[in-house]
Amino acid sequence: MKVDLSVVVPVFNEEENLPELHRRLSQVLAGLVPSWEVLFVDDGSRDRSWEIIRQLAEQDPHVRGLRFSRNFGHQMAFAAGLDHARGEAVVIMDADLQDPPELIPQLLAKHREGFEVVYAVRTARHGESLFKKLTASLFYRLLVRITAVHIPLDTGDFRLMGRRAVEAFRRLPERHRFTRGLVAWLGFRQTGVPYERAPRYKGSTKYPLRKMVRFALDAITSFSHVPLQVATWLGFLVSAFAFVYILVVLALKFAGVSWPGYTSLMAAILFLGGVQLTMVGLLGEYVGRIYDEVKQRPLYLVAEVAGTLPEAGEFPAGHGQLEVHPS
Repeated sequence: MKVDLSVVVPVFNEEENLPELHRRLSQVLAGLVPSWEVLFVDDGSRDRSWEIIRQLAEQDPHVRGLRFSRNFGHQMAFAAGLDHARGEAVVIMDADLQDPPELIPQLLAKHREGFEVVYAVRTARHGESLFKKLTASLFYRLLVRITAVHIPLDTGDFRLMGRRAVEAFRRLPERHRFTRGLVAWLGFRQTGVPYERAPRYKGSTKYPLRKMVRFALDAITSFSHVPLQVATWLGFLVSAFAFVYILVVLALKFAGVSWPGYTSLMAAILFLGGVQLTMVGLLGEYVGRIYDEVKQRPLYLVAEVAGTLPEAGEFPAGHGQLEVHPS
């Protein structure tokens, strides 16, 4: 059954935020469109998040929930939500209320003007550390310079996608996913809506430094082969330096100038060894992603469904697998 608007919300240990998020979404969506749904995707939460989603689905017919069999990751939760959303337009957003539901009418208004994708542009990021703001700014500007796809600056995953974009997105098979890059790759008419990102409503961030680094690597290796080109050019540069160094040493030797060479020898060995190990690591990142892709495992497994039960043939089999245990 199609609806006018779906809101997809990945959830990981967000029990404190779900009731308030549901309240604000209900206030915004009621009267905005004739029919709507909120689809919560529980990414293997260890708190009461799924219990709360089930309660909301029992109380509100607009709420549906999917529960993964384990933690598959934030980006996989977006993929599952887009696979199962029934809306003619779909909004994806986080559950921490840093993405304000009150911006949805503006996103929808732009969509009605003819834009297939409407992304939210962060003009301010309240409640985040200077380190996170600085590293995020540098990362996105670096990504823009090394990729052929235009990924808008200062945007997150908070956006609205029309049905054509959603259907196109569902055909993308990547295992290492960078949603905002994949949506940019789709093309179509896209535009942005500015907003100030609020502090997290309650709880702590689910993206520590380790996950941020992993996320950045996924983004770079998914949309750019510049690191491999850097490896090639660095190899040429080091080789040229070594060749010149050999000529200088030979010239000095013939000129009768010599000195003990332990320091220079060790410096050269350590430098070349470091460069080689770094380049092997970069190659390993790309080879590892090839290995993950060729296994062709589903992106996620759904263990339970809350709310409206799926109709036969409603859900695709391309990205995930649905093991339905109705709640």
